[in-house]
Amino acid sequence: MVRIAVDGRVVGIRGFTVPDQRVHEHPAASADWLRAARRARGLSVLTLVWLGLESTLGLAAGLSSHSVALIGWGLSALVEALASLIVVWRFTGTRTLSPNAESTAGRAVAVSFWLLVPYLIIHVAHDLDAGHRAAPTVLGIVVTTVSLVSMPALGLAKRRLGLRLASAATSGEGTQNLICAAMAGGVLAGLWLNTVGWWWVDPAVAVVLAVVAVREGAKAWHGHACHH
Repeated sequence: MVRIAVDGRVVGIRGFTVPDQRVHEHPAASADWLRAARRARGLSVLTLVWLGLESTLGLAAGLSSHSVALIGWGLSALVEALASLIVVWRFTGTRTLSPNAESTAGRAVAVSFWLLVPYLIIHVAHDLDAGHRAAPTVLGIVVTTVSLVSMPALGLAKRRLGLRLASAATSGEGTQNLICAAMAGGVLAGLWLNTVGWWWVDPAVAVVLAVVAVREGAKAWHGHACHH
């Protein structure tokens, strides 16, 4: 039987339709899905640039002023950047259409969630030991304010893309961005509440975020995209 290709399908002369083998192999690879994948990768690259700047500024300022808080902030930004790097890897080249790459990326993002937990716990221990928050710096306030404003938008966009792509790695990275924003909000709120003696608010927020990081890491490990 003579067969011809029509709109991505192989059609026989008697009218029988046979699915194109390429569509059969990658049923999710629609034009809309591929656009969403490119957008997820682009947002991750943008996040990497910002987190690289944030980490560099935090570490430089922390080392020059011997500030444990700023050094810790810079190191946590590196951990968050790891999740962005994983998503860029996931949606580059032939890995874009690979279910194995998604599984590997999801578990790698889960590990990056769990790497945040020690930082959060150390942050709490440091505050409890000191009994107060460290004095604020102009750089610290600027960096945390920018994170508080920008990270929610990035995080929510990535979580929506994660649902469209059925990508736990993308959703997980978005959740990490939201955790980053919550950390920034906790720091800024703590600076103000410290003036009335409520220095414990920031470490309390950090404990809650540590629990969230463990839970979201487990979801990413099992390949569950965020639905809330």
